[in-house]
Amino acid sequence: MEKLASTINMSFRVDKKLKKQADELFRKLGMNTSVALNMFLSQSVRDGRIPFIPSLNRVPNEDLRQALKEGNDILDEKIEAKSFNNVDDFIEDVIK
Repeated sequence: MEKLASTINMSFRVDKKLKKQADELFRKLGMNTSVALNMFLSQSVRDGRIPFIPSLNRVPNEDLRQALKEGNDILDEKIEAKSFNNVDDFIEDVIK
């Protein structure tokens, strides 16, 4: 009962469609929106910052552009990608 005594209700406005999408996402992740928001607040306080980088720049950075190009090149069979049957084979290849 101590946990309930130390909680408060918060109220804020959010777009109806966004709330519905978030509820569905969090349900798929096995939690509700309240749990997800508590996780966000806890991570923010623990790290002393917002747990992502707010940005007005919607253009992917150079690293992401290169990764996207490489992924497309693999799909278009312009370059060959390694594949592995299991995690052990992958790890063995990485530590070579």
